[in-house]
Amino acid sequence: MKTIIETLFNQNNKIANMFALSESIVVYPGDCLDLLKTIPDESIQFVVTSPPYNIGKEYEKRLHLDLYLQQQAQVIAECVRALSPKGSICWQVGNYVDRGAIIPLDTILYPIFSGLGLRMRNRIIWHFEHGLHCSRRFSGRYETIIWFTKSDDYVFNLDPVRIPQKYPGKKYFKGPKAGQYSCNPLGKNPGDLWVIPNVKSNHVEKTEHPCQFPVELIERLVLSLTNERDWVLDPFLGTGTSVIAAIRHGRRGVGAETVSKYVELARQRIRQEMEGTLRTRPMDRPVYDPVEAGNSLTAVPWKRKDPKQMTLFEKRMMYRKERR
Repeated sequence: MKTIIETLFNQNNKIANMFALSESIVVYPGDCLDLLKTIPDESIQFVVTSPPYNIGKEYEKRLHLDLYLQQQAQVIAECVRALSPKGSICWQVGNYVDRGAIIPLDTILYPIFSGLGLRMRNRIIWHFEHGLHCSRRFSGRYETIIWFTKSDDYVFNLDPVRIPQKYPGKKYFKGPKAGQYSCNPLGKNPGDLWVIPNVKSNHVEKTEHPCQFPVELIERLVLSLTNERDWVLDPFLGTGTSVIAAIRHGRRGVGAETVSKYVELARQRIRQEMEGTLRTRPMDRPVYDPVEAGNSLTAVPWKRKDPKQMTLFEKRMMYRKERR
C-alpha cells in the first residue's frame, strides 16, 4: 500500500505556479496578496511565515513603521479569511530597529490578529546562539513565534513533537500511583522556549538567503498544528522551507515569493526534498556543544590581567570535571 507521501508526491508530480485545490505543491512567483485572492475561504489549515522585518535587508524596501503595519494587516486579514475554522496562524518575527532602539514586532502585530477575532495560544521564544554582535546593547539571540487560532476547536497534536524526558526514571512517591513511573513514555511537552540553531555560515541548510528558516523549526509546527493532507500556506516563502516541512510529513504546501532567485531556490530545494536528496538538520539532533565535542577553539588564547577572573567556558569545563 502506498504511503500518503507517495500518493501526494509521485515522480510525475509538478510544482504548480497557481493555486488549485487539486494541486499538492504550489510556488507562486509574485505578491502574496495576488496568490491569496485565488485561495477559497476556509481552505487552509495552517499559515506559517516569517515576514520581512522592515530592517532594510536586500529583499526588503524599508518602510515607515505605520505603513509596514498597514501592509502586514492586509496580508494577515486575507490569511484569516482563507484559514479553516480549526486552523492556526504562526507569525515568526524579531525586532524593528529605529535609531538604535528596538521595537518587538510581535507586540505591535498582536492587536491586528486580536482585532480579527483570533486567540493567542502561545508566544514561543526561539533561542539560537549565533548572530550579529552588538557593542552598545546585549546581542540579540532570540525571535518570537506568535501562535493564534481561529476558534477554541483547533488541531493540536502533541505526541509527534514530544522531546526526551529529563528524568525518565522519575516515579510517583505518594498517592494511588506511588511507585509507578510519572513521565509520559513518549516524552515531554517541548514548552514555549525552543533552542534550535539558526541557519548561519556552516549550517547544512544554508543558501544565499540572509534570513532562512531552519526546516526543523517549521516541522515541529506542522506536525503539531496540522493533519496529513492539510494545506500549509507561507505568504512570504523565501527559499521554500515551509513547503518542504509540509510535504515531508504528507501535507500540501503553498507559498508566494517575489524575488526571482529565491523562487528558483525554493523550487530547487522542494525538488530535492521530493527526490530525498535535500540535506537538513534532523529534528532530534542535540544542539552542538563545542566544549563537549573537545573543539580546540574553546581554549582561551589570551592572558588575563586578573588571574582570578575565569571565562564562562572555563568555569563550565571545571564544573564538569568536578562532577566526573
